[in-house]
Amino acid sequence: MDSFSSPSSGSSSQFNSDAFKDQLKNQLAQAYAEEFLETLRSKCFDKCITKPGSSLSGSESSCVSRCMDRYVEATGIISRALFSGPPH
Repeated sequence: MDSFSSPSSGSSSQFNSDAFKDQLKNQLAQAYAEEFLETLRSKCFDKCITKPGSSLSGSESSCVSRCMDRYVEATGIISRALFSGPPH
Protein backbone atom coordinates (compact mmCIF):
# COMPACT_ATOMS: atom_id res chain seq x y z
CA MET A 1 0.00 0.00 0.00
CA ASP A 2 1.46 3.39 -0.94
CA SER A 3 1.18 6.52 1.19
CA PHE A 4 -1.66 7.89 -0.93
CA SER A 5 -4.00 4.93 -0.78
CA SER A 6 -6.85 4.75 1.66
CA PRO A 7 -6.29 2.28 4.51
CA SER A 8 -9.92 1.13 4.29
CA SER A 9 -9.77 0.64 0.54
CA GLY A 10 -8.14 -2.15 -1.42
CA SER A 11 -7.54 0.26 -4.28
CA SER A 12 -4.13 1.92 -4.44
CA SER A 13 -5.54 4.59 -6.75
CA GLN A 14 -7.76 6.06 -4.02
CA PHE A 15 -6.31 9.38 -2.87
CA ASN A 16 -5.73 9.86 0.86
CA SER A 17 -5.79 13.61 1.53
CA ASP A 18 -4.57 13.28 5.14
CA ALA A 19 -1.43 11.45 4.01
CA PHE A 20 -0.91 14.03 1.28
CA LYS A 21 -1.32 16.91 3.76
CA ASP A 22 1.15 15.31 6.16
CA GLN A 23 3.68 14.75 3.39
CA LEU A 24 3.25 18.32 2.17
CA LYS A 25 3.67 19.71 5.70
CA ASN A 26 6.87 17.70 6.13
CA GLN A 27 8.27 18.89 2.81
CA LEU A 28 7.41 22.53 3.59
CA ALA A 29 8.97 22.26 7.04
CA GLN A 30 12.15 20.80 5.55
CA ALA A 31 12.31 23.51 2.86
CA TYR A 32 11.75 26.22 5.49
CA ALA A 33 14.50 24.78 7.71
CA GLU A 34 16.95 24.63 4.80
CA GLU A 35 16.15 28.20 3.76
CA PHE A 36 16.41 29.40 7.36
CA LEU A 37 19.84 27.81 7.80
CA GLU A 38 21.10 29.16 4.46
CA THR A 39 19.90 32.67 5.33
CA LEU A 40 21.50 32.37 8.74
CA ARG A 41 24.80 31.22 7.25
CA SER A 42 24.92 33.89 4.58
CA LYS A 43 23.92 36.79 6.83
CA CYS A 44 26.26 35.86 9.66
CA PHE A 45 29.10 35.01 7.29
CA ASP A 46 28.79 38.36 5.49
CA LYS A 47 28.62 40.22 8.81
CA CYS A 48 31.35 38.40 10.72
CA ILE A 49 33.92 36.97 8.32
CA THR A 50 35.94 39.86 6.97
CA LYS A 51 38.99 37.91 5.80
CA PRO A 52 38.03 34.32 4.88
CA GLY A 53 40.75 31.79 5.59
CA SER A 54 41.21 28.20 6.60
CA SER A 55 39.93 28.83 10.14
CA LEU A 56 37.97 31.37 12.15
CA SER A 57 39.65 33.80 14.48
CA GLY A 58 38.33 34.04 18.03
CA SER A 59 36.51 37.29 17.28
CA GLU A 60 34.98 35.86 14.10
CA SER A 61 33.81 32.78 15.98
CA SER A 62 32.25 34.92 18.73
CA CYS A 63 30.61 37.18 16.16
CA VAL A 64 29.10 34.20 14.27
CA SER A 65 27.80 32.72 17.52
CA ARG A 66 26.20 36.00 18.63
CA CYS A 67 24.79 36.63 15.15
CA MET A 68 23.19 33.19 15.02
CA ASP A 69 21.74 33.57 18.52
CA ARG A 70 20.22 36.95 17.65
CA TYR A 71 18.85 35.77 14.32
CA VAL A 72 17.23 32.70 15.90
CA GLU A 73 15.80 34.83 18.73
CA ALA A 74 14.44 37.46 16.32
CA THR A 75 12.88 34.79 14.11
CA GLY A 76 11.20 33.25 17.15
CA ILE A 77 9.78 36.61 18.22
CA ILE A 78 8.46 37.28 14.73
CA SER A 79 6.97 33.79 14.45
CA ARG A 80 5.20 34.07 17.79
CA ALA A 81 3.82 37.48 16.82
CA LEU A 82 2.58 36.22 13.47
CA PHE A 83 1.06 32.95 14.67
CA SER A 84 -0.30 33.87 18.08
CA GLY A 85 -3.25 35.72 16.62
CA PRO A 86 -4.60 39.13 17.49
CA PRO A 87 -3.68 40.59 20.88
CA HIS A 88 -6.27 40.12 23.62
